[in-house]
Amino acid sequence: MRKAMNWDIPLFKIYWDKEDIEAVSDVIRKGMMWTAGPAVKKFEAMIADYVGTKYCVCFNSGTSALHAVLLAYDIGRGDEVIVPSFTFVSTCNAPLFVGAKPVFADIEEDTLGLDPEDVERNISKRTKAIIAVHYGGIPCKVEELREIAKEYGLLMVEDAAEAFGAEIRGRKVGTFGDAGVFSFCQNKIITTGEGGCAVTNSREIYNKFLLLRSHGRREDENYFSSNKSPEYIDLGYNFRMSEIVASLGISQIKKVGDIINKRRKMAEFFLKKLKEVDRVETILPPEDYFCVYQLFSVRVKEGKRDKLMEYLSKEKIMTKIYFKPVHLTYFYREKLGYRCSLPVTETVSNEILTLPFYPQIAREEVIRIVEGIKRFFVRG
Repeated sequence: MRKAMNWDIPLFKIYWDKEDIEAVSDVIRKGMMWTAGPAVKKFEAMIADYVGTKYCVCFNSGTSALHAVLLAYDIGRGDEVIVPSFTFVSTCNAPLFVGAKPVFADIEEDTLGLDPEDVERNISKRTKAIIAVHYGGIPCKVEELREIAKEYGLLMVEDAAEAFGAEIRGRKVGTFGDAGVFSFCQNKIITTGEGGCAVTNSREIYNKFLLLRSHGRREDENYFSSNKSPEYIDLGYNFRMSEIVASLGISQIKKVGDIINKRRKMAEFFLKKLKEVDRVETILPPEDYFCVYQLFSVRVKEGKRDKLMEYLSKEKIMTKIYFKPVHLTYFYREKLGYRCSLPVTETVSNEILTLPFYPQIAREEVIRIVEGIKRFFVRG
């Protein structure tokens, strides 16, 4: 394993404060209910209220939440699920978890989300669901995708792992489809280290989520504090979020508005400074889209992306490629035999570069990053 690089400006920094530490410490000091307790239920209620859905169920990761969504809606063997290749691999793996086949559709260049026209072209008799991804905090064209799903009678799932708090005309992402999924991994808008959730307005699906996350066990009473033998009524998994993690989530969500405001303010400054670099293209969502900038990505033209990445690394400025296409990974190409024509996905993936960004990033750090980019292009 390579030695970790000592970055002057890392790709992200976790936003935390003394309230986060105290929230976790309170749970630890109680000496009981570290696994399941009132904090999980409170965190779920706060998420549902913030997002604007009737129900929320927390899981140990966004991946588990997405897995549970497909299970709850009975997606399985022989079914096809349309997904983007320009995403984190778990989006595409989730259909495989339940025995279904991921079918790749291309993205569009405005939001880097699924292209509704290409989604429609890829619908077959076996298609049962669409998983729409909101890339880096930018809402995708989810309204158009929802209409396609309705027309063809398909399940519509929003993978909003990177877009907690993003909106389209005042409506939070995660609420446009049948279910939405969020991630609370360490680089997300709010974080619990690991963790995630699924939101829905369906009581039936909510109840299925509860069974799926805890071994198919009815949650009539707390398993760890009751002496009664529980009833197991379905097949389930150990997808639970711990009480410690949930307490951190409660503390984090209380300041989500401040976190997003800081991100948007610094993104505005970043975008202004990058106007000085004509060979780097910024990603500007539609005017009525509220972007939360979980990632700050740009497109580097003229085939210079990898060289710029290498140059900034020498200046101890971390960058990363979010994302290389999933359909070109070894697993999908060599083991599963995927051969896809996704020209926009491949073009964008060859140009995309995610720059350092976090709520507490300083203006001086942004200036240093932009000046480094400028120097690279001047040197050719």
